[in-house]
Amino acid sequence: MKAIYRITYPNGKIYVGKDLTDILTYFGSVENSLVEQDFTRKQKRDLTLRKEILWKSGTASDAEVNQKQIEFIRSLRSCDPLIGYNRTPKSKRSE
Repeated sequence: MKAIYRITYPNGKIYVGKDLTDILTYFGSVENSLVEQDFTRKQKRDLTLRKEILWKSGTASDAEVNQKQIEFIRSLRSCDPLIGYNRTPKSKRSE
């Protein structure tokens, strides 16, 4: 089962990722330095993330999943640095 998910961090920012493997503990490949700069050492000691499955498919090709991820990134505006941690596709604010 392939999925598109949203990770919500304690600061309210989001990351939209894809999972092609159906592994529960997969949390994507968000750029660590972007997240790290938003939290203090103390905050990083006790951090709760929320992972929501936004879309699933047992038949979609990897290309279809990639396209669906881009659709969610755009609709949720997670590539806007004020809203999320995705960096592609570029938002107008990040250019």
